[in-house]
Amino acid sequence: MKLTVSLEKKLRGFTLKTDFTLQDEVFALLGASGCGKSMTLKCIAGIECPDKGRIVLDGKVLFDSRQKINLPPQQRQIGYLFQNYALFPNMTIAENIRFVMPSSSPKTTEKLQDLLTRFQLTGLEDAYPASLSGGQQQRAALARILASQAKLLLLDEPFAALDSYLKGQLETELMDILPAYSGAAIFVSHDRGEVYRLADRAAVMHQGQLDIPQNTKALFHNPQTLTATLLTGCKNISRAQRVDNGHIYAADWDLTLKTAAEPSPKVKYAAIRAHFLTAQETTAGENIFPMEVLRVIEDTFSYIIMVRPQGKAVKPLRWEISKLEWHKQKNTSLSLYLPPEQIILLER
Repeated sequence: MKLTVSLEKKLRGFTLKTDFTLQDEVFALLGASGCGKSMTLKCIAGIECPDKGRIVLDGKVLFDSRQKINLPPQQRQIGYLFQNYALFPNMTIAENIRFVMPSSSPKTTEKLQDLLTRFQLTGLEDAYPASLSGGQQQRAALARILASQAKLLLLDEPFAALDSYLKGQLETELMDILPAYSGAAIFVSHDRGEVYRLADRAAVMHQGQLDIPQNTKALFHNPQTLTATLLTGCKNISRAQRVDNGHIYAADWDLTLKTAAEPSPKVKYAAIRAHFLTAQETTAGENIFPMEVLRVIEDTFSYIIMVRPQGKAVKPLRWEISKLEWHKQKNTSLSLYLPPEQIILLER
């Protein structure tokens, strides 16, 4: 199952431009609220009409501005999980799910019961949506789109209304369901953890512009842009410039750093994730710097230590360390090592 999307749509403040292809995979759009992620899904589903472009699903043209093709949503074979669930209010949960299932299938009842069990809706089949919590409605909506014969699933922030325990359970369910699904899925989120765990490939969206899609693990290991670096959770970012073939100068930290990759003359930023910094007992060696501790922030299972190079009134760095390791430190000054292979170099 192959989906090709190329579209443009003028929105308030920017023009949405997306161009990507996916095939039998879970593809994620990662971006902040209001960047155009949900609008992209709505254009694919046929709820909104692009200004121009072309959308093809499994060889079937869903939209083509030049040929003036724009199939209605019911002809697109797409399952869409809306942020507001969009359950039929006058139908019970069982009726909502059964509505999208082939009526002629002898296994309809069996499949319905399996979905009710899988999404913890047993006992709620005769309830109406208005009587359910937001989380229960969302689970019912997920069950309904998986009951359809959709070739493509569009998941728009599917865990937004769930508590952390239930969210974890449904994530695990989707990890089992999506790889076995015969079609493909597009998953929209601003939660980098969800994207990392669920998506095969991902692309960062910012103000309607889509970065080049990457393997999800590669995106987090080596984001190509400043926006992607921020959205994938990196907190330590500095303006930077090339010094020589193996060094850059990080201006916001006033540090000259050795890099594993040769820096380009076009390098603009350097970044390193907080958990890659390591404490050292010596100050000898490249990328080892004496630091002063500015603030200690206790998190659930770790400490976040705000530090800066000793004697320099510069932007602090963020260092994340386990509680056990921090209790071994207990120093107001220490030396930290910034591994060259973990320094991310960005040109834009």
